[in-house]
Amino acid sequence: MARTSRPSASEAVPAAPSASTEAQAETAAPRTRTSAIERAVQILDALQQANRPATAYEVARMVGAPLSTVYSIINDLVEKNLLARRMDGTIWLGSRLYGYGLTYASSLDYLAVAHEEMQRLSAEVEETVQVCGLEDGMMVVQQMAEGPGHFRVTSRVGSRVPLNWTASGRLLVGHLPDAERVAFFAQHAQSSPTGRAETRPQVLAQIAREALEARLSIQIGESDASVACLAAPVLDNTGACVFTISIVMPEAKAELGTERFAQAVQAVAARIEARLGWRHREQDPAA
Repeated sequence: MARTSRPSASEAVPAAPSASTEAQAETAAPRTRTSAIERAVQILDALQQANRPATAYEVARMVGAPLSTVYSIINDLVEKNLLARRMDGTIWLGSRLYGYGLTYASSLDYLAVAHEEMQRLSAEVEETVQVCGLEDGMMVVQQMAEGPGHFRVTSRVGSRVPLNWTASGRLLVGHLPDAERVAFFAQHAQSSPTGRAETRPQVLAQIAREALEARLSIQIGESDASVACLAAPVLDNTGACVFTISIVMPEAKAELGTERFAQAVQAVAARIEARLGWRHREQDPAA
């Protein structure tokens, strides 16, 4: 009679998982992956906001995560060229991100049109011109053409600024329903360094709507005591503000009169919409 061999302890076949165990595993796995992705994004955002290389310890403090966790994720990102480790041991953005950025930018026709019109407007008014969009509750500078004078602005391409500090920021949410605008500003509005930026959600929501309807937003000295900004929205076919184009100038110059600059930036925004085949600016944005 043949003897049946029994598996040793090391060879024992594990019991089939129960339905509840499988469900728990399926639920836990996505949560783990999402957590790792979120940490990676936090690390990339922190480096972008700092705008300089940093040590793993500094990054851990920036994102409020354990050093061991951050160090492990940094190593993975360095291995994949999403981050780069410099000779002094600090961490910076990797070359792979540059390739992603180029591919992304090339796929957005509106950025190419906006860039051309931005350069034209900067040469016309002889001031710095920026193209700005919305990202994670903040206004982000997407493109910039510096004016020929000595005046320089602190916000550069990639800079993120609270929406309530800027003329562009208010326009970017001006198309949202009333309740959403109020909730948005309640969550994201911040006090500015000058203390002059409006922070009351209800007031900001009204200002944003009125600015979008007027196709013009002006702020003078709210985020920086020496800087003024005039912005016009670029609306798509649904009436949503996709991005803005703005003129940034010295506050003293704006106080002498803004009509010429306002007309110029509105004309350029209208031309961008026409070139992209988006809505006519004569239409009511609420239509």
